[in-house]
Amino acid sequence: MRSAHDDQDRPPGALLFVRYAFAPNELGYCGPSDSQALLGYGANGVVDRGLAALARQFDGAWPYLELIAGAAGISDPLDHRVVEAYWVGNPLLDRVGTTALGNSMDERLRRRTGRQFTKVADSVLAGGVPHHSFHVFSVYPWVGLLSKDRIAHQALEVLDRCRIRWGKVDSVTGDQVLVRSQPLTWDGRKLALGEPVAETARRAVNGSGFVDRVGPGDWVSLHWDWVCDRLGPRQLADLRHYSLRQIKITNDEMTRCGPATVLGC
Repeated sequence: MRSAHDDQDRPPGALLFVRYAFAPNELGYCGPSDSQALLGYGANGVVDRGLAALARQFDGAWPYLELIAGAAGISDPLDHRVVEAYWVGNPLLDRVGTTALGNSMDERLRRRTGRQFTKVADSVLAGGVPHHSFHVFSVYPWVGLLSKDRIAHQALEVLDRCRIRWGKVDSVTGDQVLVRSQPLTWDGRKLALGEPVAETARRAVNGSGFVDRVGPGDWVSLHWDWVCDRLGPRQLADLRHYSLRQIKITNDEMTRCGPATVLGC
């Protein structure tokens, strides 16, 4: 059942994109080298052509937005529903057929990844959808590094920080939020979510942020060390659903191939 709380105060899609894209951009992982511009747009709630131009420079995320929008018959890839589908998840993802996603991956990645493309293709055929978790677990190389003892911890940490997580707020102190969330775990055979642990995340930089009205008991989404948004019941359920779905696909693939060979099996 859809709750009014779920969709109240929803920002325009371009601003929702900024909320999730800012953290990896600030770290230099993706998008243009102008994280301060993104922070300014998000904090001030400004939407203009400049913001749209910045969003298009995220060459990892933007093609997924175009794919989701096209499958849903939505003209604007920055429509709120499309942006939410990619970062959080919603039923628009299931409108993207296996062939469409497979063709998109083929065009974007086959030449760049070579033999590793088999893993991406297998994830598509196993039911993958253009959710951010698909990109993290099926496109990035970190899953294949979990079997290497020297860097396994680093690989797990990157996978955990890069996926969109959910957590419950314990307390808020200035720009800092204490959140309890379930960390990604690895037992040598499969990935899972552990028991909730406390972590400190940022909701602002020197008072400038995107989520002002957040307090104890609220559920929020997290990307790296950043609080992206406050989640209503529907968003929370969808984020859990699509994240766990992708983790199962990844585990099934590792069971079949083994983590040491998952990149090229």
